[in-house]
Amino acid sequence: MNKMFNVLAMVALMMFSGLALAHGDAEPAQQTGAQLWHDIKAGEQGVTTSHSAFADQLINVNDPRLIPAREDYLAPGIMLATFGMIAVFILFIAVNGISKLHGGFSGKMVHRWSKFDVAIHWIGAIPCLLLIVTGLLILAGRFFVQPYIGEGAWGSIIYASKQIHDIMAIPFIVGWLVMTVLWAKNQMPAKYDIAWFMVVGGYINFGPFKGKHPDAGFANAGEKLWFWTFAFVGALVVLSGIVLLFPNWVEPSRSLSLLAVVVHGVAAIIIAAFSIVHIFMATVMSEGGMECMVSGYCDENWAKQHHNVWYDEIKADGTLKYKD
Repeated sequence: MNKMFNVLAMVALMMFSGLALAHGDAEPAQQTGAQLWHDIKAGEQGVTTSHSAFADQLINVNDPRLIPAREDYLAPGIMLATFGMIAVFILFIAVNGISKLHGGFSGKMVHRWSKFDVAIHWIGAIPCLLLIVTGLLILAGRFFVQPYIGEGAWGSIIYASKQIHDIMAIPFIVGWLVMTVLWAKNQMPAKYDIAWFMVVGGYINFGPFKGKHPDAGFANAGEKLWFWTFAFVGALVVLSGIVLLFPNWVEPSRSLSLLAVVVHGVAAIIIAAFSIVHIFMATVMSEGGMECMVSGYCDENWAKQHHNVWYDEIKADGTLKYKD
């Protein structure tokens, strides 16, 4: 019995000693950690066994306001740009109606875009739409999708969105680059562009604006505004996207990565808003407009009403070509 008691006493003593040592070690470790963090923030140098490119960048020195910008500003921004513009156009069409061809369809189709131009347009447009949808889900989907589905389904949606977003970035870059280079010559500002804006392109069906048909070349003033927005803001989307998509090529610092996230989000909001306008104008607002980017041809009356300067030019120089 005495031997058993001695054994139990020894075990209890060892356990107590171990707890005491553990407790005694915890406080110095906590103090050491706090002191280490203080020293790092003060600029002290240290040694790490990591061999990554930015292993020595332990602290992000960016303005801390950039960190919550994604949730506080970018997510609501892209939701407003997408759903807000859709709501505005639905209301506008309900009140104003669409832009009808005053002479009706002529039945004569005028050549406007080559097959290559049409192909390049869709190579850029389809990925752009998918990037907007997946970007919307990645940035703000937790507000309007996640609360209504299970965590498993939400995880699958986000994973698929990220994969689609990364894959579609490549054809978007190709489409953006080719369209910007090839189409810039037809997007140069002209004097009559100001008058086009003054009467809102002739799309208003009431008041003093009704029945106005402002001059427009191959591209009207609104299309030019969209093109140059797409060109320059699209460049920000592409450059920031490359930083995020190919970190092994760019090898960005943590500061550059964070800046790329913010720039990418802000630029995407602008592109999303303009894309909604462009889609509505081409598919709903302008009667006969969608045909241009389906077959490459437009109705002759549509050309006269919406792009009269261009139509007069090709008729005068003999390049007017009808569809057989």
